[in-house]
Formats: sequence, C-alpha cells, structure tokens
Amino acid sequence: MILVTGATGNLGKATINSLLNKGIPANNIAALVRDESKSAELKSKGIQVRIGDYEHFESLKSAFDDVEKLLLISSSAEIAQRFEQHKNVINAAKESGVHHIIYTSFDMKDLRRSIMGGDVQYHADTSDYLKQIALPYTLMDNTMYADMIPIISGNHILDEGISIPAGNGKTPFLPITEMAEAIAVVLTTTGHETKEYVIAAETAVSFAEIADLISEITGTTIAYKQTDVTSYIAQLVQQGASEDDAAYISRFAGAIAGGEFDTNKSDVRQLLGRSPISLKDFLSGIYGK
Repeated sequence: MILVTGATGNLGKATINSLLNKGIPANNIAALVRDESKSAELKSKGIQVRIGDYEHFESLKSAFDDVEKLLLISSSAEIAQRFEQHKNVINAAKESGVHHIIYTSFDMKDLRRSIMGGDVQYHADTSDYLKQIALPYTLMDNTMYADMIPIISGNHILDEGISIPAGNGKTPFLPITEMAEAIAVVLTTTGHETKEYVIAAETAVSFAEIADLISEITGTTIAYKQTDVTSYIAQLVQQGASEDDAAYISRFAGAIAGGEFDTNKSDVRQLLGRSPISLKDFLSGIYGK
C-alpha cells in the first residue's frame, strides 16, 4: 500500500494521478486527508481515503495501518509548527510499521544559512530527523514550482511586464507534474532507500530570460522590471495575497536574487529516463493560447 499525505493539495493530487498513470491500482493507493468533505474526487477514482491530522498522533497511526511506502508532503501549517508535525508523521509511521518514507524537502544551496532560513530550516530539521530515526527514507529536494511563475511575476504581465525583485538570480523551475512523476517513480520502484534526489530542471533561468521566453511565445515584447521589495509586496497584496503571504513570497524573490536556488544539480533525467520538459514548452501551455 502506498499512502500520499497532503492528498488534496496540488502536489498530492498530481502524485496520485502519476501513480494511476503508471498502472498502480487505485485500491493500492491511500490518501491522507484532514477533511473528508474534500475527498469526493479521490473517492470517485477508487482511492482509499484515510482521515488523519499531522497534529494528532493517534489519527496518524490509524491511518498508516498496512502502509508500506509513505509520501510525506511537507506541511502547509504555520512554519513554526511544521517540524513538530513532521516528527509526528515520522514517529507514527515507524510505530505503524511503514517500510519507507519519502519526504518532499527543498532544494537550495544551504537551507540553514539561507537568507530565508527561518522559512525553510524545518526542511533541514526534518531531513536530519529522518536520518536519525532508523527508518528507510528518501529525500526529494524539490526546487520552486514553474507553476508559480505567473503568480509571482506580477499582475497582467502580458500588458505590464514581469515585476519582481529577483535581480539576475537564476532558478531551475520545474512543473509540479514533473515533480509528481519523479516522486511516483520512487514510490513504485526499488533501490531508493537513503538516497537524496534533486528534483529540478537541468537549466536554471533568470526572470529576464523568462521574459524573453514569453516574448518569443506571444510575439509581444515582455519587459522585466526589477522592482523594490516594498513595491513588490504592495503588488502582491493588490493581486489578493495577505500581507504575511506577500512578505513570504518576497523573501523567495530575495533568495532568487542571491542565487540560492541555482544549485546546478538535477536527478530528474535519472529518475524519469528522459529530460524534464523545457520551461519554454511549459510556458507555451500557459501563454501560447
């Protein structure tokens, strides 16, 4: 039995779809959800829905019964709570007899020394805890989602251009679907215990290059404006983000500007047996319509 946590989120849904596409029977896939009312789509596919909360240890133990491989998708709770929640999941998995945990960590040059260390250190803490707990694990160090580019690049970018304080920093953006397929490979094949994989594109790009790609796709010149942080936060709030979320996203922009995501590593070809989709092809699906 394979269990996917965070199953109603974007990565969880995409991973379950990848498992189904690989021919894994739906009744061999379980989905952990907190709110059963949000599980209708999963149930319609024949997925086993199990109710559990990262905060509630006993609910996790019950949900993990008969699970062989568990995908721990990092929590979306308040950042200060995430490591303790992850420990709950890991401890419950060990007590329940789970054979193998796959954790979605994060790919940066140094999680602990990042300029946004307070936002990402829990990934390093979780990874270290997995290594200490004597339970077979695999770390999937995911880069930033390519799917985030339209969200963080500014409002109405086809008319107003890209506006983000990311300097000339480069990021190996990768679509969620590609990440999910790589995770599904690890969940369905052997030989991945104690391995750490970087799930990123083979080439990192700057936002100036992204502007050029969208210009090629649309036939319209898209400018890249390196706005200041205060203006960027105001821009995100105008788009509908809360002040806290806007400030959080702005810290990612700062890390991009500092080159923290440009690790020059990718294990996607090794896992998928092919190169990941190019960013231009991905963006064509958004802007080439």
